[in-house]
Amino acid sequence: MRIAYADPTVARIVTGNFAAMPAAPDNAAPDLAYAAARHPGHDAYLLHRQGRTPIAADDPCELLFHLEKDLIVTLQTRRPDLLHLHAAALAWEGRAWLLIGDSGAGKSTTTWGLLHHGLRYLSDELSPVDLESLAVHPYPHALCLKRRPPGPYAFPEDQVLDLGRTLHVPVAALPADAAHAPCPLAGLIFVRHDPLLHKPVLRPLQAAEAGARLYVTTLNALAHSGHGLDAVACLAQRLPSWSLASAGLADSCELVQGLMRERRRA
Repeated sequence: MRIAYADPTVARIVTGNFAAMPAAPDNAAPDLAYAAARHPGHDAYLLHRQGRTPIAADDPCELLFHLEKDLIVTLQTRRPDLLHLHAAALAWEGRAWLLIGDSGAGKSTTTWGLLHHGLRYLSDELSPVDLESLAVHPYPHALCLKRRPPGPYAFPEDQVLDLGRTLHVPVAALPADAAHAPCPLAGLIFVRHDPLLHKPVLRPLQAAEAGARLYVTTLNALAHSGHGLDAVACLAQRLPSWSLASAGLADSCELVQGLMRERRRA
C-alpha cells in the first residue's frame, strides 16, 4: 500500500495510524495506491484511489474512516481464505486472545488496560484468522478509543492523535511491544462494559452461544461456506470462550490475566 500526501494534517493522520505496518521494499510496486489531500477551494478533504471516483470528507476523522474502510474491504477481497473479525487481538506468552465486542462495549479500553500487564499488541479493530492453523494475523493499526480511558493507567496525551470523535494512540506510544507474526489463538473473550457492576464478572460460554456472538462480528461471512456459519462454528468449537462483564478497568484486567494464567497451567 502507498499513500501519497502533502498536507501536514493528512501526514499526521497517516503516520499516526499506519506507521507500525511492515514496510515494503523501496522498489516494490504497490497493490493499492491512495492520495489524500485538501479539497481545493473547500474546507474539506479528498481521498483518491486509482481507478475510483474520489471520496470527499468533511474533516480528518471522516477522511481516516473512508481510508480505513476501503483498505479493510480490499483486504477481505484479497484474502478471502481468512476469517476477518471485528475484534482486538493481544498476545501473551506466544498465544493470542481475541477481545470481541460491539462498538462502545469497552473492547478497546480493555485492550489499553491489558497492554499495561505484559501483553503484546496485534490489533485493535481487525483480526484476520487462519481457520486451518487457528492463528490470528497482526494488523498493527493505532489503537482507537472513543473517549479517554479511566485510571489508573497513564494516557500519553502528548502523542495521541485527537480527531474529535475518536482518539488514536500510535503503536509506538503503546505501553507494550507489537507482535509482527501470526500467533496461535488461545481463546475468545466477549467484552461488554456494565456501569452498574461493582466488580467484573467472567463467565464461560458454550460453543453455541459463542458462535452466535461471533457471527455478528464476522466481516466476510459470505466468503466462506454456509454463509460463514461453518467457519464460525469451527472457531467456537475449537476455542474456549468467555463473556466478560467489565467494571473497573484495573479489576477487569486482573480478572482476565488470571484467566490466562489458569489456562496456561491447564
